[in-house]
Amino acid sequence: MQIEKRLEELGIELPPPATPAGNYVTTVQTGNLIFTSGHGPGGGEGKLYKGQVGTDLTAEEGYQSARQVGLCLISTLKNALGDLDRIKRIVKVVGFVNSAPTFTEQPAVVNGASDLFGEVFGDKGKHARSAVGMVQLPGGIPAEVELVVEIEG
Repeated sequence: MQIEKRLEELGIELPPPATPAGNYVTTVQTGNLIFTSGHGPGGGEGKLYKGQVGTDLTAEEGYQSARQVGLCLISTLKNALGDLDRIKRIVKVVGFVNSAPTFTEQPAVVNGASDLFGEVFGDKGKHARSAVGMVQLPGGIPAEVELVVEIEG
């Protein structure tokens, strides 16, 4: 339970795992890969933000929101796997940022999730990534993130 211990050392308490808001599942496993559905922020640390980054929110507030999304993703993975130590590597992160038309700092926002994965999983948290701007996201959330994760056994 190394990852559980690491979460405890960091003072991180995971929110409850996400539940689907429609006709889909939160994770799909094929072979040794798990694909997550897109997640939004769902509690955990700090304030829950709503709004568009660059209009209603700063890049830092967007970063904090993306970090909350990362916590939700870890919670979903724990629920799906039972043991976070089964994670061999976070392979790919795709981050969507609810962005004002002139906002161009999407990578800085998605760093909120990426930095969290590095803190929690160390080298296993290093990943390929895309960070893109969107005109809007469901419910007015500032960030949505999805993952591809390689697992052991």
